Amino acid sequence: MIIEIACFTYIVSDMARARAFYEGTLGLKMTMDFRGEWIEYDIGATTFAITTMELMHKPGVKGGIVAFEVDDFDKTMAHLKAANVPIVFDGCDTPVCRLAVIADPDGNDITIHKRTPNAA
Repeated sequence: MIIEIACFTYIVSDMARARAFYEGTLGLKMTMDFRGEWIEYDIGATTFAITTMELMHKPGVKGGIVAFEVDDFDKTMAHLKAANVPIVFDGCDTPVCRLAVIADPDGNDITIHKRTPNAA
């Protein structure tokens, strides 16, 4: 049966703009480039990919949401706000995490997430 999530993929409309956001603003490190149309970023045991290859999906249609775990929630959110990244949901605390939602240049939602230590 299923043992882990292998990959999350977002369709983007402009690869250069998307890469500037994911690599420049969010600081992800590219781990694979397929013809400049499919870019992968290994994050922990999971891969996040962006692509301009048509996979019967359109960019930013409010489909799935990826959640990126951060080391410092407040510092990350301050950085994103200073970079004028669109804030979809400014954040809240739950019993298990802190989270906020931002948007990439195509309007894809990205959850900024910080687990609460020792949360049950």
